[in-house]
Amino acid sequence: MIKVSLKDGVVKEYNAGITVLEIAKDISEGLARNACCGMVNGKVEDLRFAVNEDSTVEICTFDTPEGKRAFRHTASHVMAQAIKRLYPETKLAIGPSIDDGFYYDFDREKAFTQEELDAIEKEMKKIVKEDIPLERFELPREEAIKFMEEKGEPYKVELIQDLPEDAVISFYKQGDFTDLCAGPHLMSTKPIKAFKLMSVAGAYWRGNEKNKMLSRIYGTAYTKASDLDAYITMLEEAKKRDHRKLGKELKLFALLDEGPGFPFFLPNGMIVKNTLIDYWREIHKKAGYVEVSTPIILSRQLWETSGHWDHYKENMYTTVIDDQDFAIKPMNCPGGMLVYKQEMHSYRDLPLRVGELGIVHRHEKSGALHGLMRVRCFTQDDAHIFMTEDQIRDEIKGVVELIDSVYKLFGFKYDV
Repeated sequence: MIKVSLKDGVVKEYNAGITVLEIAKDISEGLARNACCGMVNGKVEDLRFAVNEDSTVEICTFDTPEGKRAFRHTASHVMAQAIKRLYPETKLAIGPSIDDGFYYDFDREKAFTQEELDAIEKEMKKIVKEDIPLERFELPREEAIKFMEEKGEPYKVELIQDLPEDAVISFYKQGDFTDLCAGPHLMSTKPIKAFKLMSVAGAYWRGNEKNKMLSRIYGTAYTKASDLDAYITMLEEAKKRDHRKLGKELKLFALLDEGPGFPFFLPNGMIVKNTLIDYWREIHKKAGYVEVSTPIILSRQLWETSGHWDHYKENMYTTVIDDQDFAIKPMNCPGGMLVYKQEMHSYRDLPLRVGELGIVHRHEKSGALHGLMRVRCFTQDDAHIFMTEDQIRDEIKGVVELIDSVYKLFGFKYDV
């Protein structure tokens, strides 16, 4: 017999080998129906997981983060199964759950259309209705590679090859579909009733632009249709408040093909921007800061000293002036250090709080650009504080208080 400590502090005795699902059933049939996975000794485990020693066990429903992930991970498998049924030539890459849903990356000759997404959703509904059990099994590494090679899944083969030679590889089978997966998953496809495929995007295999571009389908899933409807309504409301839409309607800024990632601020936008800068100067002056401005273009030698030339050069814009290499600054710090070095400083001068609103440029990938949230040119509010060791605590507290006052004023929520 083993002792299992439950979430409410109750300790129960069971025969060794009892599964997480069987423990849930012993607690209540309702809990078992809603169970998505379990936490055994603090580790997320499948409902099929056998408990063989004294343990703490918590049953995770969709109301928990772990339960949501297991539920939506199963939804991604349902989508992949539907696609393999409809478009069997499609190759499978990866399909995890994410914060608001799930996605799966596929390799096929053409991108998925909206009509195809509708067809995939229809097939997913059939798979859910079929109530197909998900069965977990394991294979040694070499057998797993051979198994995926026979199925014609090169991306799965590559993933397995990256695992240690002595690794035991787990798979999940649901009817005519089998996927390489660590889990956890629901017991069957039946609970995945409220789902929606949201969009299609391109994604490089393993996030490397040197690899092939795959088709990524995003979706989300809930236990109840009403919750799915509420989520979709929330997204629609958020679109109305999208800063790119408002920026255009209110004539604040423009994003033009002539300067991708380089925003144009319009007269109304400059009123807002200058008001924010006035506020920035007011609060920094009160907090004891002096203001500096450093050049946008500086020599290669400086960026070699800072380490940027060796480690960040692919994200920098460079130029040649009088036969010497220069770079447009991707950050303000090296210039800020040069300002400090202009004269000797006594400990009596410290703390020295220096603020800069510096224009910086970074070469972001075109696919990552997003309105004013992800750009190639932006004004960075930087502080450089020079202090003695015994001033560190008070200076950090001052910075935190300054940040907090700004974030509270604008209603930003944040974590430290």
